[in-house]
Amino acid sequence: MRRVTRNLIVVIALVVVGLLALGALPGYLGTGEPYHLVVEPTDEEGPAVNVTGVSERRYPYLTGALASEDGRSEGYQTGPYGLKESFTHTPFNEVDALSQRVPEAVVAEGRVRIEYEGTRYYATVRQESA
Repeated sequence: MRRVTRNLIVVIALVVVGLLALGALPGYLGTGEPYHLVVEPTDEEGPAVNVTGVSERRYPYLTGALASEDGRSEGYQTGPYGLKESFTHTPFNEVDALSQRVPEAVVAEGRVRIEYEGTRYYATVRQESA
């Protein structure tokens, strides 16, 4: 094998390993108190996002909060320098997606009215310790 070919293969392998590390590493980074997607029952009338049939793969924090006893999802810690948020799925992404599905369901910034199996909730992201 020629030296140039070998060096090219080594460079390509390093780039592939680096890209794989960028995809896996941010999930393990985390600092500060965790954020939770929280759902709270409400009787308030008005437009709501129907989330009865949402996918657990698309909305893991929302489905986790709806299935939990205390209405809180699994914790999410932000990464240093905002690096992690660029590479991972966050509860903030889910609230933003719900806000875009039915803009009239937004009660306040970061707080959305949803309906799940006939029950209405507020969905919001809060920073709180376990």
